[in-house]
Amino acid sequence: MVGKVRHLVNRSGRYHARLVVPKDLSGIVGKTELRSPLGADYRQAIKLLPGAVTQLQHQIALAERKAGQGVASTRVARYPLSPDQLALKHYQQRLAFDEELRSDPRYAQIGIDDVLVKRLRDAIAGRASNEELFELVGHEIERFRYSGNLDAIPRTDEWRVIARAMCIGEYEALERICERDEGDYTGTVKAPMILAAKAQAQDVTAPPVSLTGLWTDYLNSRMQAGFMRDKGQRQRPVIDSLRKFLKHNDAGRLTKKDLMAWRDHLMKTLSPKTVNDIYLSAVKSVIAWAVENDRLPENVAATVRQPKPRKVYGRERGYTDDEAKKVLKASRTYQSTPDEFGRVRESTQMANVKRWVPIICAFTGARVSEIIQLRKADVTKVGEQWVARITPDAGTVKSGGYRDVPLHAQIVAEGFVKFVSDADEGPLFHSATKPEKFRSAAVIVSNKLSDWLRKEGLVPEGIQPSHAWRHRLKTQCRELGISDRVADAIQGHAGRTAADHYGDVTIKTKADAIGRLPEYPLSVVSLL
Repeated sequence: MVGKVRHLVNRSGRYHARLVVPKDLSGIVGKTELRSPLGADYRQAIKLLPGAVTQLQHQIALAERKAGQGVASTRVARYPLSPDQLALKHYQQRLAFDEELRSDPRYAQIGIDDVLVKRLRDAIAGRASNEELFELVGHEIERFRYSGNLDAIPRTDEWRVIARAMCIGEYEALERICERDEGDYTGTVKAPMILAAKAQAQDVTAPPVSLTGLWTDYLNSRMQAGFMRDKGQRQRPVIDSLRKFLKHNDAGRLTKKDLMAWRDHLMKTLSPKTVNDIYLSAVKSVIAWAVENDRLPENVAATVRQPKPRKVYGRERGYTDDEAKKVLKASRTYQSTPDEFGRVRESTQMANVKRWVPIICAFTGARVSEIIQLRKADVTKVGEQWVARITPDAGTVKSGGYRDVPLHAQIVAEGFVKFVSDADEGPLFHSATKPEKFRSAAVIVSNKLSDWLRKEGLVPEGIQPSHAWRHRLKTQCRELGISDRVADAIQGHAGRTAADHYGDVTIKTKADAIGRLPEYPLSVVSLL
């Protein structure tokens, strides 16, 4: 159970390591307690705490020796550590010492002793005598004894258990040192004993960090910066899924292994793309934010990925000329079909979606949900040009901000402006009345439109029924010599370079570009 961090105190906003001096030694030490400053940053204080406590324990051990209290080999340990804790501590100290040595130019002349490696393996396997164990780690054991961490009598069974644990710590440290020599600092501990000690240390020293609390704070910070205007509706189920899988809500206990297990669990029901691009991506973002804001010590999700099969396209991703004409003719001539009882079960709004959304997408290259979110107030006349404003106020916009998209003359000629004029206030293509419901309503209607196109056989194999308009418009612009910068501004794509963010693509520039797009021969009588 996570609780108060032992030996850590906060005084006036600054952290200190603290040890109480035994009463019988306070006269020698000259104090009733010892403190060592750790700074004002909690995360840094936690890192420095073990070393600081060791130094304080050593001061008390020296006082014990000065007082002449017993023999070192029989003295009772005041700050006992278990064998796995001793192995972890020795492992960490060994690596810290290695890091210091690497700053010395003579270090390059030092290599790994293969004989030592073999002797450590024999010791770990239990094939070393007491004398051999003492030669390998005896001095390290005595060092911990003088720090008050153990009281095992040399060459007893208890002492051998500790000696083998220390050999495990030394062997693991040598493995990391070999990896560092090759430039690899990402080494992972393999020994179960040290892994268990690390997990226990994390449980003891780390205060709980609410996963849902992190998500809420992350969301608020993103929204304050102007992002995630949908209030994280897409990512919220991700955090809920992870919390339910973990069966706890402590982000501080989250490990890379947990995330890999969760990933494998998700793969049973979701596609690799969804798992990697939505679920893992969302968790990485939240944890990265937590690390940047000193809420967590490391991003355990940073290297967790789900490989995605490379998508192979057997054709162009946008509609061809003939395919586009076929879709738009079916759309502009669409009429709701009565059932066998003569009743029309389709809503007027859904019928209007099928009649108008495809042609608007064809000339704007907008995302289908952005068009379905349009409200009557979003269609206005600027000078002599009719414009549709795509704005996050109507639901959600992937790029975050609004953009004005001029309407092609054929859309106006088909009667869209009159349709808007006759419509009631509010959304044109869905029935939601509350702004917080606009996005979900638009998604539902978008899916229904795609289903209709597929059912009518209007969608060729290998393309997305609505997204194909975005690919087609970009292709048309390139064929007409319209710059990608202008096409991006029309479609709501982010600029590719810093230079793209200088200057504005005006309504006139966009209107000129859209005006160059050829009309579709729909053979539909104009409504104007």
